[in-house]
Amino acid sequence: MQNKVVIITGGSSGIGKALAEEFGSKGSKIVITGRNKQALEGTENELAQKGIAVASFQADASSEEDNKKMADFTLEMFGKIDVLVANAGISMRALFKDVDLDVVKQVMDINFNGVLYATKYCLPSILENKGSVIGMSSIAGYRGLPGRTGYSASKFALQGFLEVLRTENLKTGVHVLTACPGFTASNIRKRSLTADGSQQGESPREEKKMMTAEECARYIYKATVKRKKHLILTKQGKFTVFMNKWLPGLTDKLVYNVMAKEADSPLK
Repeated sequence: MQNKVVIITGGSSGIGKALAEEFGSKGSKIVITGRNKQALEGTENELAQKGIAVASFQADASSEEDNKKMADFTLEMFGKIDVLVANAGISMRALFKDVDLDVVKQVMDINFNGVLYATKYCLPSILENKGSVIGMSSIAGYRGLPGRTGYSASKFALQGFLEVLRTENLKTGVHVLTACPGFTASNIRKRSLTADGSQQGESPREEKKMMTAEECARYIYKATVKRKKHLILTKQGKFTVFMNKWLPGLTDKLVYNVMAKEADSPLK
């Protein structure tokens, strides 16, 4: 990936930051985006100190205008776009009967519409360079998770979009990867929205027992280099996808029981 230009949305922390370091350490030129200017600049400085060619661009992933400006900024800064990693995302945790619909809309706007906007404006350059579009999905895009209505819906929609994009570009040389990290240690659960739209604050899961963001980034980098179509990570993730395909009724019960055991689960 030497001298490839890589945009990573939501690149100031978690998996996005780890991906920026992974691609950058292999010689790629990196553009990271996010809403928090201070966090962006901090990550940009940290990466630059490691010798990575990096620029940051403050943007709201759910804004079509910001996504267009992001693509224009990258083209002005580096002259091309080889890889788009649509990583920015947000989760939620509330039963559908309790959740404010504005919360679901916000999750869909960031997790799904944001990918549409970013891909739309980056695709012309990616087509020219026969590059890659990497969509950060989830096991929740294969198997609906109770209490995660908007999140699961956004990931199912995302996987449908990526499948269409992959098929439309079978003869253009563009590579499309659907990456599903499984439960990975990050701050997405701490920022997860509750029924009224406030942030959850604390993760209901044991983050220390999960795959690290750095390990996840290494797998995604390798899958990009090998131009894989799908990547499902963690034993739990692979097991869930397998079970849901072949024993969906049993998987309903298993998933319910697992989610009900979370701290302060809305299923209790």
